[in-house]
Amino acid sequence: MPLPARSNVRALIEDDRLYNMAAAEAFPLFNKAHLVVLEMPDRSGDVIISSFGEIDKDNFFDPRTAQVATVDHMKQVCTKVRPANDEELPSAYVEEFRFALDAELCKYVVDTYPKGTCAVYCTRGKDVDGPGVNFDFAVVISASRTSPQNFCNGSWRSIWTLEFKDDLQVVEVKGKMQVVAHYFEEGNVQLDAKNECRDSTLLQSPEDCAVSISNTIRHHEAEYMASLEESYLHLPDTTFKDLRRKLPVTRTLFPWQNTLQFSLTRDISRELGIEK
Repeated sequence: MPLPARSNVRALIEDDRLYNMAAAEAFPLFNKAHLVVLEMPDRSGDVIISSFGEIDKDNFFDPRTAQVATVDHMKQVCTKVRPANDEELPSAYVEEFRFALDAELCKYVVDTYPKGTCAVYCTRGKDVDGPGVNFDFAVVISASRTSPQNFCNGSWRSIWTLEFKDDLQVVEVKGKMQVVAHYFEEGNVQLDAKNECRDSTLLQSPEDCAVSISNTIRHHEAEYMASLEESYLHLPDTTFKDLRRKLPVTRTLFPWQNTLQFSLTRDISRELGIEK
């Protein structure tokens, strides 16, 4: 939550104790819902505040650096980091797939989202030590841009769940994408668009899987962004027109000098006895 918004809420409540109690509950939920990205204090990387990396309310696992970050939700800062325990890390076999996919997705995110961040979490089967057993990943992509001096903010958030099904030799891919934009110059216009999709690819080597999954995510996200651009390109001629009052269009000037030609004017004149 931006600092001005926090100040406004505090001013409205006028009770610091009550504000701190409410904020202690609200800010962790806000940060996780918005996939807030925080820089680690040693600048070794960034940690995404998400339920997939949540160890407890204030500690979040970053799979790329294999560290656990402690965060201050209200200040939205990372206060310290520690190395992850063995119990918090996936097996070497699973890490091969996770590491390869993370590397491919980093290339994609750098090319597509300015200031974007991604992470790949093992959500099930992190102790799998070889072929023959299924396991799941979650891919999180978060990118945001705030420009209050230009009266606009925006963010992109996408979550992809990957099911590695060894028995079927397939990877099931399910995605949820969300775009939020807010323009507030001489008005208040907000966009909150969501989309879901699913796909699948063959279960191959870690490197081949990474390329295939990354291309699948790239394809669906590009397709969704293209559809958004197409729909909003025609927005003035469709949605905005539907919001207007339906009136006949004659493309002629209103004849103020001869209003008696309209039945309403004649009726009123007759009732008032002022007919010419």
